[in-house]
Amino acid sequence: MTALDLRPDPGAAAARRLVLGHARFEVVQLLRNGEQLLLTLVIPIVLLVLMAKVEIIDLGTGSAARLDFLVPGILCLAVLSTAFTGLAIGTGFERRYGVLKRLGSTPLTRSQLLAGKSLAVLVVELGQVVLLCAVGAALGWRPLHPSYPVALLFLVVGTFAFASLGLLMAGTLRAEVTLAAANLVYVLLLLGGGIVVPTSKFPPEVARWLEWLPSSALATGLRSALNGGALATHSLVILALWALAGFLAAARLFRWE
Repeated sequence: MTALDLRPDPGAAAARRLVLGHARFEVVQLLRNGEQLLLTLVIPIVLLVLMAKVEIIDLGTGSAARLDFLVPGILCLAVLSTAFTGLAIGTGFERRYGVLKRLGSTPLTRSQLLAGKSLAVLVVELGQVVLLCAVGAALGWRPLHPSYPVALLFLVVGTFAFASLGLLMAGTLRAEVTLAAANLVYVLLLLGGGIVVPTSKFPPEVARWLEWLPSSALATGLRSALNGGALATHSLVILALWALAGFLAAARLFRWE
């Protein structure tokens, strides 16, 4: 009978396991947060159903084309709510209460922490996209000749753009200011960012500038991709510029404490 080797064997877990573990933790925390679920799931679904059934805003389209406009716009809203508003508010309060500082004492590196947060955002967004597309299909949405790879490209770039802007806000402002500012930006982009109200409804001199917003670029790109249009190169470039600018600013200005 051989004796058991009970000597300790210290060492950090593999980076992949650390990132996956933190991503799982972030997703569980989100699912336990009623306010975040309201923001990421309930509001987009209610808005989609309400605007599909009741003509709150004259979109200037027929009943069939109405869903072709609304579903991509609500998908854009889902990215905005998860990758920007939810991430900014959550990270802002984690920073205020010293959670980020304490996580820095764990084997998680900063890059692994951000990678885990980003992966959690993508997992939540995947659930949002599936659910919203199912609701859209139940309402009668039938996209013609959609280009799903192009739509996925816009979703990924849009997520990176909004996440970098959300982390920039959370890492430079106080938590209370982040809470107010993130919600204000959410409402302003919802109403004036090309998500549920066409930019053509605004005066031409205003619409010209609204098209440069990341929400407008993402919504335009998704509508083109899901409705059989050509690749919206201009919108993709705008999103990529927002993503690059947000990343560079967040990397330089983000304060962990």
